[in-house]
Amino acid sequence: MAVLDGSGSGIDATGERSVYRQGDDYDHRMPYDPSAFPPFAVTVDLVVLTVRRHALCALAVRRGESPYKGRWALPGGFVRADEDLTQAAARELAEETGLHAHDASASAQDNGAHLEQLATYGDPGRDPRMRVVSVAHLALAPDLPAPRAGGDASNARWAPVEELLEQGGHGRDGGTEAPLAFDHAQILADGVERARSKIEYSSLATAFCPTEFTVGELRRVYEAVWGVALDPRNFHRKVTGTPGFLVPTGGTTTRQGGRPAQLFRAGGATLLNPPMLRPEV
Repeated sequence: MAVLDGSGSGIDATGERSVYRQGDDYDHRMPYDPSAFPPFAVTVDLVVLTVRRHALCALAVRRGESPYKGRWALPGGFVRADEDLTQAAARELAEETGLHAHDASASAQDNGAHLEQLATYGDPGRDPRMRVVSVAHLALAPDLPAPRAGGDASNARWAPVEELLEQGGHGRDGGTEAPLAFDHAQILADGVERARSKIEYSSLATAFCPTEFTVGELRRVYEAVWGVALDPRNFHRKVTGTPGFLVPTGGTTTRQGGRPAQLFRAGGATLLNPPMLRPEV
């Protein structure tokens, strides 16, 4: 074995000068040769969902740089060398929305967002720059203010998910909208379906609500996420009769007009029994 000097060369057992090779790690210390595998980058992409004006909306950013300059995309970015995936997703969420991520088992809180890992996307051709694997995350939060563009984004907006998923649909200005950049349409569709299915059997719908909310406000979340109208009386009976789902706060509100409505907060239950099954459409 050669002993390395400061130049990367060394003196081997015979006294001859030798040059260090990366393969030496494989020869002497490692079970594989790192140079035999091509390098690739890792990114995090965010499906950030909220309910605005009784519609399920996602955060979209218009790319200000190549590739896909000028196209709408999901927010996200490259994972830094000193970050794990959750830290990278939380950082991107804070940079794009100003929100901090709270623990997935906690109830919704002011200026906080539910954040969970969604899926991994690794098609070799998904990014024209190089081989990039993306670990997508789903973020949910109550009605959020207008976003501000940052990083390499030239614009940002909340858009109804159906509008973003409509390939080649028409934008608000009447022009034809190109599909989302990269494979973000698939990632968004997967995130929306995760939210739609998960609110059936978990208390995740409360992540779209403020800390204190009415049954009517919670019902409108279900209607926005599922895209269906629900019977108010049946819904009230189900959610108030499910153990651990909702806890009365003792207060009332008239913010929606009419008679005072009872206020609730999310209970301790994370799984709903019986579940809130999605109506067939």
